[in-house]
Amino acid sequence: MKITVTPLKPRNPLVAPAHFRRAGCHQPGGGAMRRQGSRMLRRELDQMKQHSP
Repeated sequence: MKITVTPLKPRNPLVAPAHFRRAGCHQPGGGAMRRQGSRMLRRELDQMKQHSP
């Protein structure tokens, strides 16, 4: 009985660098933006309380 092994298809050499370049977006996500907005709102409300009689 003879066993034959078919050679694997060669890999694309351009795929690996493309995966490394796909690092993600360079801006904060939605949760970070919501937290920042709530912090800004809290600061504004605190300032309004200090200036009101």
